[in-house]
Amino acid sequence: MSDALIDQLRAIVGAAHVLSDAADLQPFLTDWRGRYRGAARCHVRPGNRDEVAAVVRACAAAGAPIVPQGGNTSLCGAATPDGSGKAVLVSLGRLNRIRAVDPLNDTITVEAGCTLAAVQAAARAAGRLFPLALASEGTCQIGGNLSTNAGGVQVLRYGNSRELTLGLEVVLADGTLWDGLRGLRKDNTGYDLKQLFIGAEGTLGIITAAVLKLFALPPVQTTCWLNITSPAAAVELLRLAKDAFDAQLTAFELVSETALGLVLKNISGSQRPGAASPWYVLAEFSGTAPAAVETWLAARLEEGSVSDGTIAQSDTQTAHLWALRENISEAQKIEGISIKHDIAVPVSRIPEFLSQVDAALAAAFPGIRVVAFGHVGDGNLHYNLSQPEAGDNAAFIAQQPAVNRLVHDAVHALNGSISAEHGLGQLKREEILRYKSPQEMALMRAVKQALDPRGLMNPGKLL
Repeated sequence: MSDALIDQLRAIVGAAHVLSDAADLQPFLTDWRGRYRGAARCHVRPGNRDEVAAVVRACAAAGAPIVPQGGNTSLCGAATPDGSGKAVLVSLGRLNRIRAVDPLNDTITVEAGCTLAAVQAAARAAGRLFPLALASEGTCQIGGNLSTNAGGVQVLRYGNSRELTLGLEVVLADGTLWDGLRGLRKDNTGYDLKQLFIGAEGTLGIITAAVLKLFALPPVQTTCWLNITSPAAAVELLRLAKDAFDAQLTAFELVSETALGLVLKNISGSQRPGAASPWYVLAEFSGTAPAAVETWLAARLEEGSVSDGTIAQSDTQTAHLWALRENISEAQKIEGISIKHDIAVPVSRIPEFLSQVDAALAAAFPGIRVVAFGHVGDGNLHYNLSQPEAGDNAAFIAQQPAVNRLVHDAVHALNGSISAEHGLGQLKREEILRYKSPQEMALMRAVKQALDPRGLMNPGKLL
């Protein structure tokens, strides 16, 4: 049976770029974690901003919901449609051009469908650094990174996606195009409109391009894997490292022995870097002489704040150390579904959070396995919970509301956030109502009403 909207979309982008058969749609209907599954009217792949605008206008005229989708690496179901089958999935993958690189202004202008790895490579080819770094960088796309305000491992030095963005180009809910592609670091002419769309998860419009900040490539980087006794020791070590190296400390990651053990068990080729320890820190120093790092580390070993340490001696060793950190999520996925938390608390209160919540969960759910790791340098922990036996997890997942209450209430009491870098998506859209004030929620709904009064942009996410 003919569908007038699908016929119109084919006329806009070409028949080859509109998928409507059930089998063809399957890869786009499930989130990365396999937790959410939806249905869609069709999947559309526009090739440029004008086609995106025309697609949105056609959907708006037909009253069809729109779900933007980049690399489909969301961990909160933000890019997965609901089960109604009414939504049009709009994929940005064909908008993959590097429009301009300006080394003198330290900016790069890219389209939303560029993978993060492609943007990093284009910056490096110009002798510059684009510092956003995620485990999914070969698959995730810039539009999705901005829509979730992605963080990653170098927020400590360079900030989140929000801090790395100077300008945006956005197709609004009515299909009009806002061109805000300005590479300015100072522009005090009213509301900073780009900030509305960063972290909005596609609920206000579709980002089609961005002007991003570039930085000098560090002449040298030193990566260390350090054995420590506790999260409190990690926080103190962070203070010592910042005092000694300031902005040259570019990453400071915390990894538990439980998290490392999953990688060693499930990821082929993984090797333990030295002796076992309850906790580890993966630290990266940029632009400082390796000898200075070695001297600093020797002092930490002598005073006992670090019990053992490995300094990468080659790019290969550096990649191996980072793989141990970046493969934790994949290693846990192999073990089955888990209850994941992406929380932020003040750095100083990380030990308090872990001590308090670990104990509360152990008492409430005997035998629970806590997989804790993350960006201790900026207070963002990934706090994932499961049962040691994968077969027990189906029953455990049913306990998520009670688990979340323990974790999120503790985060809130410490003046933290229940979503540091993954967004809300479907996963936390109800949960956030417990922790944001009615005033904040009313302001967010007012923005949504102003920009998308018909509620067609990525419905059921965030709000």
